Amino acid sequence: MRLVDYLDKGAQLGPDAPCFTMSGRNLSYGDVQALSHRIGRALIRSGIRPGEKVAVLSSNDATAFACVFGLSRAGAVWCPINPRNEAAENREVLDAFDCVALIFHPAYAPLVDAIRGQCPKLRLLVCLEAGSTTGSAQSPATSLAIPWATPWPGWLAGLTDETLDVTPPDDLAMIAGTGGTTGRPKGVMLTGRNLESMSALTLIGYPFNGRPSYLALAPLTHAAGVLCLPVMALGGRIVILPRPDLGDFLSAIETFQVTHTFLPPTLIYMLLQHEGLASTRLDSLQCLWYGAAPMSPARLEEALQKIGPVMGQLFGQTEAPMMVTMLSPAEHFRPDGSVARERLASAGRPGPLVQVALMDGDGQILAPGETGEIVVRGSLVMAGYYRDEAATIEAGRHGWHHTGDIGRFDAEGYLHIVDRAKDMIISGGFNVYSVEVEQALLQHPEIQDCAVIGLPDEKWGERVVAVVQPQAGRAPDPAALRDFVRERIGSVKAPKQVEVWADLPRSKVGKVLKKDVKARMLAIAEVSSPIRPADKREEGSA
Repeated sequence: MRLVDYLDKGAQLGPDAPCFTMSGRNLSYGDVQALSHRIGRALIRSGIRPGEKVAVLSSNDATAFACVFGLSRAGAVWCPINPRNEAAENREVLDAFDCVALIFHPAYAPLVDAIRGQCPKLRLLVCLEAGSTTGSAQSPATSLAIPWATPWPGWLAGLTDETLDVTPPDDLAMIAGTGGTTGRPKGVMLTGRNLESMSALTLIGYPFNGRPSYLALAPLTHAAGVLCLPVMALGGRIVILPRPDLGDFLSAIETFQVTHTFLPPTLIYMLLQHEGLASTRLDSLQCLWYGAAPMSPARLEEALQKIGPVMGQLFGQTEAPMMVTMLSPAEHFRPDGSVARERLASAGRPGPLVQVALMDGDGQILAPGETGEIVVRGSLVMAGYYRDEAATIEAGRHGWHHTGDIGRFDAEGYLHIVDRAKDMIISGGFNVYSVEVEQALLQHPEIQDCAVIGLPDEKWGERVVAVVQPQAGRAPDPAALRDFVRERIGSVKAPKQVEVWADLPRSKVGKVLKKDVKARMLAIAEVSSPIRPADKREEGSA
Protein backbone atom coordinates (compact mmCIF):
# COMPACT_ATOMS: atom_id res chain seq x y z
CA MET A 1 0.00 0.00 0.00
CA ARG A 2 1.06 3.57 -0.72
CA LEU A 3 0.77 6.19 2.00
CA VAL A 4 -2.33 7.63 0.36
CA ASP A 5 -4.01 4.20 0.27
CA TYR A 6 -4.54 4.39 4.04
CA LEU A 7 -6.44 7.65 3.56
CA ASP A 8 -8.51 6.16 0.74
CA LYS A 9 -9.26 3.05 2.78
CA GLY A 10 -10.55 5.19 5.64
CA ALA A 11 -12.64 7.25 3.22
CA GLN A 12 -14.29 4.10 1.89
CA LEU A 13 -15.56 3.47 5.42
CA GLY A 14 -17.22 6.91 5.49
CA PRO A 15 -16.09 10.08 3.69
CA ASP A 16 -17.95 12.30 6.15
CA ALA A 17 -16.25 10.84 9.22
CA PRO A 18 -13.67 13.09 10.93
CA CYS A 19 -10.15 12.44 9.72
CA PHE A 20 -8.03 15.27 11.23
CA THR A 21 -9.06 17.40 14.21
CA MET A 22 -6.91 20.31 15.36
CA SER A 23 -7.59 23.46 17.36
CA GLY A 24 -11.36 22.95 17.24
CA ARG A 25 -11.45 22.46 13.47
CA ASN A 26 -12.23 19.26 11.59
CA LEU A 27 -11.27 17.82 8.23
CA SER A 28 -13.37 14.86 7.12
CA TYR A 29 -11.93 11.97 5.14
CA GLY A 30 -13.58 13.45 2.08
CA ASP A 31 -11.97 16.84 2.79
CA VAL A 32 -8.49 15.34 3.10
CA GLN A 33 -9.01 13.23 -0.02
CA ALA A 34 -10.03 16.30 -2.02
CA LEU A 35 -7.09 18.30 -0.68
CA SER A 36 -4.66 15.47 -1.47
CA HIS A 37 -5.81 15.47 -5.10
CA ARG A 38 -5.23 19.22 -5.37
CA ILE A 39 -1.81 18.98 -3.74
CA GLY A 40 -0.85 16.14 -6.06
CA ARG A 41 -1.94 18.14 -9.09
CA ALA A 42 -0.06 21.20 -7.84
CA LEU A 43 3.14 19.17 -7.50
CA ILE A 44 2.78 17.78 -11.03
CA ARG A 45 2.03 21.26 -12.41
CA SER A 46 5.22 22.47 -10.65
CA GLY A 47 7.26 19.87 -12.49
CA ILE A 48 7.67 17.31 -9.71
CA ARG A 49 8.02 13.85 -11.24
CA PRO A 50 7.10 10.45 -9.73
CA GLY A 51 9.91 9.14 -7.54
CA GLU A 52 11.31 12.59 -6.73
CA LYS A 53 11.78 13.58 -3.10
CA VAL A 54 9.51 16.13 -1.43
CA ALA A 55 10.20 17.36 2.10
CA VAL A 56 7.63 18.69 4.58
CA LEU A 57 8.84 20.99 7.38
CA SER A 58 6.29 21.78 10.07
CA SER A 59 5.42 21.15 13.67
CA ASN A 60 2.23 19.10 14.21
CA ASP A 61 -0.26 20.62 11.77
CA ALA A 62 -3.27 19.14 9.95
CA THR A 63 -2.59 20.77 6.58
CA ALA A 64 1.10 19.88 6.66
CA PHE A 65 0.25 16.26 7.39
CA ALA A 66 -2.33 16.27 4.56
CA CYS A 67 0.54 17.23 2.25
CA VAL A 68 2.11 13.83 2.94
CA PHE A 69 -0.87 12.15 1.27
CA GLY A 70 -0.89 14.69 -1.54
CA LEU A 71 2.71 14.03 -2.48
CA SER A 72 2.04 10.29 -2.29
CA ARG A 73 -0.88 10.88 -4.65
CA ALA A 74 1.59 12.38 -7.15
CA GLY A 75 3.96 9.41 -6.82
CA ALA A 76 6.59 11.44 -4.91
CA VAL A 77 8.63 10.25 -1.90
CA TRP A 78 8.04 11.83 1.53
CA CYS A 79 11.06 13.17 3.42
CA PRO A 80 9.97 14.28 6.90
CA ILE A 81 12.10 17.13 8.24
CA ASN A 82 12.38 17.63 11.98
CA PRO A 83 11.49 21.24 12.85
CA ARG A 84 13.61 21.03 15.99
CA ASN A 85 16.81 20.49 14.04
CA GLU A 86 19.31 23.25 13.59
CA ALA A 87 19.34 24.90 10.17
CA ALA A 88 22.63 23.28 9.17
CA GLU A 89 21.35 19.80 9.95
CA ASN A 90 18.19 20.30 7.91
CA ARG A 91 20.24 21.68 5.02
CA GLU A 92 22.36 18.55 5.14
CA VAL A 93 19.28 16.30 5.14
CA LEU A 94 17.66 18.11 2.21
CA ASP A 95 20.86 17.82 0.19
CA ALA A 96 21.71 14.23 1.14
CA PHE A 97 18.23 12.96 0.30
CA ASP A 98 18.08 14.82 -3.05
CA CYS A 99 14.94 16.78 -2.14
CA VAL A 100 13.62 18.84 -5.05
CA ALA A 101 10.69 20.45 -3.23
CA LEU A 102 10.06 21.73 0.28
CA ILE A 103 6.63 22.51 1.72
CA PHE A 104 6.98 24.45 4.97
CA HIS A 105 4.92 26.15 7.65
CA PRO A 106 5.41 29.96 7.75
CA ALA A 107 6.75 29.70 11.32
CA TYR A 108 9.88 28.12 9.79
CA ALA A 109 10.40 30.70 7.04
CA PRO A 110 13.51 32.15 8.78
CA LEU A 111 15.07 28.68 8.94
CA VAL A 112 14.30 27.99 5.28
CA ASP A 113 15.61 31.40 4.25
CA ALA A 114 18.88 30.67 6.04
CA ILE A 115 19.53 27.46 4.09
CA ARG A 116 17.77 27.80 0.73
CA GLY A 117 20.81 29.30 -0.95
CA GLN A 118 22.81 26.23 0.07
CA CYS A 119 20.28 23.75 -1.35
CA PRO A 120 20.75 23.92 -5.15
CA LYS A 121 18.63 20.80 -5.72
CA LEU A 122 15.48 22.49 -4.42
CA ARG A 123 13.35 23.64 -7.36
CA LEU A 124 10.17 24.42 -5.40
CA LEU A 125 9.50 26.14 -2.07
CA VAL A 126 5.86 26.30 -0.94
CA CYS A 127 4.78 28.22 2.15
CA LEU A 128 1.64 26.91 3.87
CA GLU A 129 -1.00 29.23 5.25
CA ALA A 130 -0.87 29.83 9.00
CA GLY A 131 -4.02 28.39 10.53
CA SER A 132 -5.36 26.90 7.31
CA THR A 133 -7.04 23.50 7.52
CA THR A 134 -8.80 23.30 4.18
CA GLY A 135 -6.13 24.42 1.75
CA SER A 136 -8.83 26.16 -0.24
CA ALA A 137 -7.51 28.32 -3.03
CA GLN A 138 -10.28 30.78 -2.20
CA SER A 139 -9.36 31.19 1.46
CA PRO A 140 -7.66 34.46 2.43
CA ALA A 141 -3.89 34.38 2.62
CA THR A 142 -2.72 34.49 6.21
CA SER A 143 0.93 33.61 5.66
CA LEU A 144 3.69 36.16 5.74
CA ALA A 145 4.71 37.82 2.51
CA ILE A 146 7.70 35.72 1.45
CA PRO A 147 8.92 36.84 -1.95
CA TRP A 148 11.17 33.82 -2.51
CA ALA A 149 8.45 31.19 -1.80
CA THR A 150 5.30 30.13 -3.62
CA PRO A 151 2.26 31.01 -1.50
CA TRP A 152 -0.20 28.25 -0.67
CA PRO A 153 -3.36 29.85 -2.19
CA GLY A 154 -1.65 30.67 -5.47
CA TRP A 155 -0.03 27.24 -5.66
CA LEU A 156 -3.45 25.53 -5.49
CA ALA A 157 -5.29 28.12 -7.59
CA GLY A 158 -7.30 26.78 -10.51
CA LEU A 159 -6.88 23.11 -9.53
CA THR A 160 -9.76 20.71 -9.03
CA ASP A 161 -10.07 17.75 -6.71
CA GLU A 162 -10.73 15.41 -9.62
CA THR A 163 -9.27 11.97 -8.95
CA LEU A 164 -5.51 11.72 -9.39
CA ASP A 165 -3.72 8.40 -9.11
CA VAL A 166 -0.08 8.29 -10.20
CA THR A 167 1.77 5.00 -9.94
CA PRO A 168 5.24 5.55 -8.43
CA PRO A 169 8.20 4.00 -10.25
CA ASP A 170 9.02 1.75 -7.29
CA ASP A 171 7.69 0.97 -3.81
CA LEU A 172 9.71 3.67 -2.01
CA ALA A 173 7.33 5.61 0.27
CA MET A 174 9.58 7.71 2.46
CA ILE A 175 13.15 8.45 3.44
CA ALA A 176 13.57 9.01 7.16
CA GLY A 177 16.73 10.42 8.72
CA THR A 178 18.44 8.48 11.45
CA GLY A 179 18.78 11.64 13.52
CA GLY A 180 22.40 12.51 13.00
CA THR A 181 23.36 12.13 16.68
CA THR A 182 26.40 10.03 15.70
CA GLY A 183 27.48 11.99 12.63
CA ARG A 184 26.01 12.64 9.18
CA PRO A 185 22.40 11.38 9.18
CA LYS A 186 21.68 8.32 7.07
CA GLY A 187 18.53 8.13 4.97
CA VAL A 188 16.46 5.06 5.78
CA MET A 189 14.48 3.96 2.72
CA LEU A 190 11.09 2.69 3.83
CA THR A 191 8.84 1.06 1.25
CA GLY A 192 5.10 0.68 1.12
CA ARG A 193 5.66 -2.97 2.03
CA ASN A 194 7.63 -1.98 5.17
CA LEU A 195 4.86 0.33 6.36
CA GLU A 196 2.18 -2.22 5.46
CA SER A 197 3.97 -4.82 7.60
CA MET A 198 4.23 -2.32 10.46
CA SER A 199 0.52 -1.47 10.17
CA ALA A 200 -0.50 -5.14 10.04
CA LEU A 201 1.57 -5.91 13.14
CA THR A 202 -0.02 -2.96 14.94
CA LEU A 203 -3.52 -4.14 14.13
CA ILE A 204 -2.69 -7.73 15.09
CA GLY A 205 -0.84 -6.99 18.31
CA TYR A 206 -2.92 -4.33 20.07
CA PRO A 207 -6.61 -3.82 20.87
CA PHE A 208 -8.78 -1.96 18.35
CA ASN A 209 -12.43 -2.02 19.29
CA GLY A 210 -14.70 0.12 17.14
CA ARG A 211 -13.59 3.17 15.17
CA PRO A 212 -10.41 4.48 16.86
CA SER A 213 -9.65 8.02 18.00
CA TYR A 214 -5.88 8.59 17.99
CA LEU A 215 -4.24 11.49 19.81
CA ALA A 216 -0.97 12.74 18.27
CA LEU A 217 1.04 14.73 20.79
CA ALA A 218 4.50 13.42 19.85
CA PRO A 219 5.95 14.72 16.52
CA LEU A 220 4.16 13.49 13.40
CA THR A 221 7.59 13.39 11.74
CA HIS A 222 8.43 10.37 13.90
CA ALA A 223 6.56 7.49 15.57
CA ALA A 224 3.33 9.43 16.07
CA GLY A 225 3.05 9.94 12.31
CA VAL A 226 3.41 6.36 11.08
CA LEU A 227 1.08 5.14 13.84
CA CYS A 228 -1.63 7.19 12.11
CA LEU A 229 -1.60 4.76 9.18
CA PRO A 230 -3.27 1.73 10.82
CA VAL A 231 -5.72 4.09 12.55
CA MET A 232 -6.70 5.63 9.21
CA ALA A 233 -7.13 2.19 7.67
CA LEU A 234 -9.95 1.72 10.20
CA GLY A 235 -11.47 5.11 9.44
CA GLY A 236 -10.32 6.56 12.76
CA ARG A 237 -10.00 10.19 13.83
CA ILE A 238 -6.53 11.75 14.24
CA VAL A 239 -6.55 14.44 16.94
CA ILE A 240 -3.47 16.61 16.42
CA LEU A 241 -1.95 18.67 19.22
CA PRO A 242 0.30 21.44 17.86
CA ARG A 243 2.57 21.42 20.92
CA PRO A 244 3.47 18.87 23.63
CA ASP A 245 1.31 20.21 26.47
CA LEU A 246 0.23 17.51 28.93
CA GLY A 247 -2.70 19.58 30.18
CA ASP A 248 -4.06 19.78 26.62
CA PHE A 249 -3.28 16.09 26.21
CA LEU A 250 -5.44 15.10 29.17
CA SER A 251 -8.25 17.44 28.12
CA ALA A 252 -8.25 16.01 24.58
CA ILE A 253 -8.58 12.45 25.87
CA GLU A 254 -11.88 13.35 27.53
CA THR A 255 -13.16 15.66 24.80
CA PHE A 256 -12.52 13.31 21.87
CA GLN A 257 -12.88 9.99 23.71
CA VAL A 258 -9.36 9.07 22.66
CA THR A 259 -8.76 5.34 22.29
CA HIS A 260 -5.08 5.26 21.26
CA THR A 261 -2.04 7.46 21.74
CA PHE A 262 1.75 7.30 21.95
CA LEU A 263 4.17 8.85 24.44
CA PRO A 264 7.90 8.33 25.03
CA PRO A 265 8.84 7.31 28.61
CA THR A 266 10.09 10.78 29.52
CA LEU A 267 6.63 12.28 28.90
CA ILE A 268 4.94 9.40 30.72
CA TYR A 269 7.08 10.14 33.78
CA MET A 270 5.94 13.77 33.62
CA LEU A 271 2.33 12.70 33.08
CA LEU A 272 2.41 10.56 36.23
CA GLN A 273 3.31 13.69 38.21
CA HIS A 274 0.74 15.93 36.48
CA GLU A 275 -1.85 17.44 38.78
CA GLY A 276 -4.65 16.84 36.29
CA LEU A 277 -4.12 13.12 35.84
CA ALA A 278 -6.20 11.93 38.80
CA SER A 279 -9.23 14.01 37.80
CA THR A 280 -9.22 13.05 34.09
CA ARG A 281 -11.53 10.32 32.81
CA LEU A 282 -9.38 7.84 30.91
CA ASP A 283 -11.92 5.06 30.44
CA SER A 284 -12.00 5.55 26.65
CA LEU A 285 -8.33 4.53 26.31
CA GLN A 286 -7.66 1.14 24.77
CA CYS A 287 -3.90 1.49 24.28
CA LEU A 288 -1.24 3.98 25.30
CA TRP A 289 1.84 2.97 23.36
CA TYR A 290 5.23 3.65 24.87
CA GLY A 291 8.64 3.21 23.31
CA ALA A 292 11.65 4.97 21.74
CA ALA A 293 13.65 4.44 24.97
CA PRO A 294 13.69 1.94 27.86
CA MET A 295 11.05 2.55 30.52
CA SER A 296 11.53 2.00 34.23
CA PRO A 297 9.54 -1.08 35.38
CA ALA A 298 8.69 0.76 38.61
CA ARG A 299 7.25 3.72 36.67
CA LEU A 300 5.47 1.36 34.30
CA GLU A 301 3.73 -0.34 37.21
CA GLU A 302 2.77 3.09 38.51
CA ALA A 303 1.32 3.91 35.07
CA LEU A 304 -0.74 0.72 35.12
CA GLN A 305 -2.24 1.87 38.39
CA LYS A 306 -2.76 5.56 37.60
CA ILE A 307 -3.57 5.42 33.87
CA GLY A 308 -5.06 1.94 33.66
CA PRO A 309 -4.46 -1.49 32.08
CA VAL A 310 -3.88 0.10 28.68
CA MET A 311 -0.10 0.36 28.40
CA GLY A 312 1.33 -1.17 25.22
CA GLN A 313 5.05 -1.32 24.52
CA LEU A 314 6.62 -1.32 21.09
CA PHE A 315 10.25 -1.78 20.17
CA GLY A 316 11.74 -0.95 16.82
CA GLN A 317 13.98 1.52 15.08
CA THR A 318 13.80 3.66 11.98
CA GLU A 319 15.26 0.80 9.93
CA ALA A 320 12.60 -1.65 11.18
CA PRO A 321 9.76 0.66 12.17
CA MET A 322 8.06 0.31 15.49
CA MET A 323 7.04 -3.34 15.70
CA VAL A 324 10.12 -5.56 16.02
CA THR A 325 8.68 -6.79 19.32
CA MET A 326 5.42 -5.94 21.08
CA LEU A 327 4.04 -6.11 24.61
CA SER A 328 0.26 -5.79 24.46
CA PRO A 329 -1.75 -4.30 27.34
CA ALA A 330 -2.97 -7.78 28.35
CA GLU A 331 0.60 -9.12 28.57
CA HIS A 332 1.38 -6.68 31.36
CA PHE A 333 -0.75 -8.93 33.58
CA ARG A 334 -0.82 -12.58 34.60
CA PRO A 335 -3.93 -14.72 34.06
CA ASP A 336 -5.04 -14.04 37.65
CA GLY A 337 -5.05 -10.29 36.99
CA SER A 338 -1.89 -9.48 38.96
CA VAL A 339 0.86 -7.37 37.40
CA ALA A 340 3.41 -9.52 35.55
CA ARG A 341 6.41 -7.75 37.06
CA GLU A 342 8.82 -10.20 35.44
CA ARG A 343 7.72 -8.90 32.01
CA LEU A 344 7.73 -5.17 32.70
CA ALA A 345 11.46 -4.88 31.99
CA SER A 346 11.05 -6.67 28.66
CA ALA A 347 10.29 -5.26 25.23
CA GLY A 348 7.70 -7.93 24.52
CA ARG A 349 7.77 -10.77 22.03
CA PRO A 350 8.35 -10.80 18.25
CA GLY A 351 5.20 -10.44 16.20
CA PRO A 352 4.02 -13.05 13.68
CA LEU A 353 5.40 -11.20 10.64
CA VAL A 354 8.98 -10.63 11.78
CA GLN A 355 11.92 -12.85 12.71
CA VAL A 356 14.06 -11.78 15.66
CA ALA A 357 17.21 -13.51 16.91
CA LEU A 358 20.39 -12.88 18.88
CA MET A 359 23.75 -13.10 17.17
CA ASP A 360 27.35 -13.19 18.30
CA GLY A 361 30.23 -11.32 16.68
CA ASP A 362 30.92 -14.23 14.30
CA GLY A 363 27.42 -14.29 12.87
CA GLN A 364 26.23 -17.29 14.87
CA ILE A 365 22.65 -17.39 16.17
CA LEU A 366 22.64 -17.79 19.94
CA ALA A 367 20.51 -20.10 22.07
CA PRO A 368 17.77 -18.80 24.41
CA GLY A 369 19.24 -17.36 27.59
CA GLU A 370 22.42 -16.15 25.90
CA THR A 371 23.18 -12.48 25.36
CA GLY A 372 23.95 -11.06 21.94
CA GLU A 373 23.10 -8.44 19.35
CA ILE A 374 19.45 -8.24 18.37
CA VAL A 375 19.05 -8.99 14.65
CA VAL A 376 15.89 -8.85 12.56
CA ARG A 377 14.67 -9.95 9.16
CA GLY A 378 11.43 -9.89 7.25
CA SER A 379 9.27 -7.44 5.33
CA LEU A 380 9.47 -4.93 8.20
CA VAL A 381 13.16 -4.23 7.49
CA MET A 382 14.12 -1.21 5.35
CA ALA A 383 15.18 -1.39 1.71
CA GLY A 384 18.54 0.10 2.71
CA TYR A 385 20.27 3.41 3.35
CA TYR A 386 19.81 6.01 0.63
CA ARG A 387 22.92 6.22 -1.55
CA ASP A 388 25.04 4.46 1.09
CA GLU A 389 25.79 0.96 -0.11
CA ALA A 390 28.58 0.37 2.43
CA ALA A 391 26.34 1.16 5.40
CA THR A 392 23.55 -0.98 3.93
CA ILE A 393 25.88 -3.97 3.55
CA GLU A 394 27.26 -3.50 7.05
CA ALA A 395 23.80 -3.33 8.64
CA GLY A 396 22.64 -6.42 6.73
CA ARG A 397 25.64 -8.71 7.20
CA HIS A 398 25.02 -12.45 7.66
CA GLY A 399 21.56 -12.01 6.11
CA TRP A 400 20.04 -10.18 9.09
CA HIS A 401 19.52 -6.52 9.92
CA HIS A 402 21.74 -5.58 12.87
CA THR A 403 20.02 -3.26 15.34
CA GLY A 404 23.06 -2.38 17.46
CA ASP A 405 21.11 -3.37 20.58
CA ILE A 406 22.18 -6.15 22.94
CA GLY A 407 19.49 -8.42 24.35
CA ARG A 408 18.45 -11.82 25.66
CA PHE A 409 15.28 -13.89 25.53
CA ASP A 410 13.75 -15.22 28.74
CA ALA A 411 12.10 -18.64 29.13
CA GLU A 412 8.73 -17.29 27.94
CA GLY A 413 10.21 -15.78 24.78
CA TYR A 414 10.13 -12.15 25.95
CA LEU A 415 13.03 -10.03 24.71
CA HIS A 416 15.00 -8.07 27.30
CA ILE A 417 17.10 -5.26 25.86
CA VAL A 418 20.28 -5.15 27.87
CA ASP A 419 21.98 -2.16 26.28
CA ARG A 420 23.12 -0.46 23.14
CA ALA A 421 26.30 -2.21 22.01
CA LYS A 422 28.19 1.08 22.03
CA ASP A 423 27.02 1.89 25.58
CA MET A 424 28.29 -1.27 27.28
CA ILE A 425 30.89 -0.54 29.97
CA ILE A 426 33.79 -2.90 30.75
CA SER A 427 34.85 -2.24 34.32
CA GLY A 428 37.42 -4.39 36.07
CA GLY A 429 36.97 -7.04 33.38
CA PHE A 430 33.19 -7.24 33.91
CA ASN A 431 30.55 -6.26 31.36
CA VAL A 432 28.28 -3.62 32.88
CA TYR A 433 25.15 -2.77 30.93
CA SER A 434 24.24 0.87 31.40
CA VAL A 435 20.50 0.22 31.00
CA GLU A 436 20.52 -2.14 33.99
CA VAL A 437 22.13 0.53 36.17
CA GLU A 438 19.69 3.16 34.88
CA GLN A 439 16.71 0.95 35.67
CA ALA A 440 17.98 0.50 39.22
CA LEU A 441 18.39 4.27 39.65
CA LEU A 442 14.91 4.96 38.29
CA GLN A 443 13.43 2.93 41.14
CA HIS A 444 14.55 5.69 43.51
CA PRO A 445 11.66 8.05 44.30
CA GLU A 446 13.81 11.18 43.96
CA ILE A 447 15.04 10.44 40.41
CA GLN A 448 13.21 11.74 37.35
CA ASP A 449 15.68 10.49 34.72
CA CYS A 450 19.31 9.45 34.42
CA ALA A 451 22.16 8.47 32.11
CA VAL A 452 24.89 5.96 32.90
CA ILE A 453 28.19 6.06 31.00
CA GLY A 454 31.70 4.68 31.23
CA LEU A 455 34.71 6.95 31.70
CA PRO A 456 38.41 6.01 31.47
CA ASP A 457 39.84 4.85 34.79
CA GLU A 458 43.42 3.78 35.57
CA LYS A 459 42.33 1.05 37.98
CA TRP A 460 39.12 -0.31 36.44
CA GLY A 461 39.71 0.43 32.73
CA GLU A 462 36.33 2.14 32.75
CA ARG A 463 34.40 3.32 35.78
CA VAL A 464 30.63 3.42 35.92
CA VAL A 465 29.37 7.00 36.14
CA ALA A 466 25.76 8.02 36.71
CA VAL A 467 24.34 11.46 35.95
CA VAL A 468 20.88 11.90 37.45
CA GLN A 469 18.08 14.42 36.97
CA PRO A 470 16.12 14.73 40.24
CA GLN A 471 12.39 15.05 40.68
CA ALA A 472 11.28 18.66 41.06
CA GLY A 473 12.21 20.01 44.48
CA ARG A 474 14.40 17.03 45.39
CA ALA A 475 18.15 16.97 46.10
CA PRO A 476 19.29 13.33 46.22
CA ASP A 477 22.54 12.45 47.97
CA PRO A 478 25.09 10.87 45.56
CA ALA A 479 26.47 8.46 48.17
CA ALA A 480 22.96 7.32 49.07
CA LEU A 481 22.17 6.71 45.41
CA ARG A 482 25.26 4.54 45.06
CA ASP A 483 24.18 2.50 48.07
CA PHE A 484 20.67 2.25 46.60
CA VAL A 485 22.01 0.75 43.37
CA ARG A 486 24.52 -1.51 45.10
CA GLU A 487 21.76 -3.07 47.20
CA ARG A 488 19.81 -3.97 44.06
CA ILE A 489 22.39 -5.07 41.50
CA GLY A 490 25.68 -5.39 43.40
CA SER A 491 28.85 -3.40 43.91
CA VAL A 492 30.41 -4.27 40.52
CA LYS A 493 27.63 -2.45 38.69
CA ALA A 494 27.09 0.33 41.20
CA PRO A 495 28.38 3.69 39.91
CA LYS A 496 31.75 4.83 41.18
CA GLN A 497 30.68 8.41 40.54
CA VAL A 498 27.27 10.11 40.75
CA GLU A 499 26.56 13.61 39.49
CA VAL A 500 23.28 15.51 39.92
CA TRP A 501 22.24 17.79 37.02
CA ALA A 502 19.09 19.89 36.80
CA ASP A 503 18.42 18.44 33.33
CA LEU A 504 19.99 16.08 30.83
CA PRO A 505 20.91 16.88 27.23
CA ARG A 506 18.34 15.47 24.84
CA SER A 507 17.83 14.93 21.13
CA LYS A 508 15.10 16.66 19.17
CA VAL A 509 12.72 13.80 20.04
CA GLY A 510 13.54 13.75 23.75
CA LYS A 511 16.09 10.95 23.96
CA VAL A 512 18.94 11.47 26.41
CA LEU A 513 22.17 12.12 24.48
CA LYS A 514 24.76 10.00 26.26
CA LYS A 515 27.52 11.21 23.97
CA ASP A 516 26.88 14.78 25.18
CA VAL A 517 26.79 13.60 28.80
CA LYS A 518 30.09 11.81 28.27
CA ALA A 519 31.72 14.79 26.56
CA ARG A 520 30.74 17.09 29.42
CA MET A 521 31.94 14.62 32.04
CA LEU A 522 35.27 14.19 30.26
CA ALA A 523 35.68 17.97 30.26
CA ILE A 524 34.92 18.07 33.99
CA ALA A 525 37.38 15.23 34.62
CA GLU A 526 40.20 17.28 33.11
CA VAL A 527 39.90 19.90 35.84
CA SER A 528 38.76 17.86 38.84
CA SER A 529 39.32 14.57 40.63
CA PRO A 530 37.38 11.69 39.04
CA ILE A 531 36.38 10.18 42.39
CA ARG A 532 34.20 12.14 44.79
CA PRO A 533 35.32 11.98 48.43
CA ALA A 534 32.13 10.15 49.40
CA ASP A 535 32.94 7.44 46.84
CA LYS A 536 36.44 6.48 47.98
CA ARG A 537 35.21 3.94 50.51
CA GLU A 538 33.96 1.78 47.62
CA GLU A 539 37.16 1.63 45.58
CA GLY A 540 38.04 -1.90 46.62
CA SER A 541 34.58 -3.36 46.68
CA ALA A 542 34.25 -4.09 42.97
